[in-house]
Amino acid sequence: VESRGAEVVGSFDAPGGLKGYAARYNGQGIALYLTPDGDHVLIGSLLDANGQDLTHAPLEKLVYEPMGKEMWQRLESSTWIQDGATDAPRIVYVFSDPNCPFCNMFWKQARPWVEAGDVQVRHVMVGMLRPDSAGKSAALLEAADPEAALTQHEAAGKASRLKPLARISAKVDEQLEANLTLMGEMGSSATPAIYYLDAEGRLQQQQG
Repeated sequence: VESRGAEVVGSFDAPGGLKGYAARYNGQGIALYLTPDGDHVLIGSLLDANGQDLTHAPLEKLVYEPMGKEMWQRLESSTWIQDGATDAPRIVYVFSDPNCPFCNMFWKQARPWVEAGDVQVRHVMVGMLRPDSAGKSAALLEAADPEAALTQHEAAGKASRLKPLARISAKVDEQLEANLTLMGEMGSSATPAIYYLDAEGRLQQQQG
């Protein structure tokens, strides 16, 4: 299983002589159950006689909680544009492409929360939808006031006059590539990809 790309991160007790292992695979948690003979592995959920899922709790503890903390830290250290008050009680990260109409829709829908000081949205800029997306993201990141530039671009919608940079600096190009790589590693393939911490501090995701 490891040779196919899975990373075993811990083990847990399982009934029936099985030995449970928790693994990460393509950004998801999977449970592996080693049979008593040591020669066979079952992959998937294990239910008891009452239909209770015995797999959820171990995966939450061994995979999703540590992975959520790790991914949140990686989001914090990524390259993003702040949108909203620095002391807002809730932070939301969104992978955003300047040519994405649904990113624009989310930006507009978030205005009441942002303007009330309740939410700070951090736009992790990527360039993936159109040939000029990277140039436009670079233009925003290299603007004298990136937050103001982003606000002007999103507020204008389809009428935006944001011009892509003809030449992207090596530094910004590296930042955009890193953002896109992070987006993929977090299991997202389309923008907007929205991440936040719920009331229990667990990382939650909203696609589109």
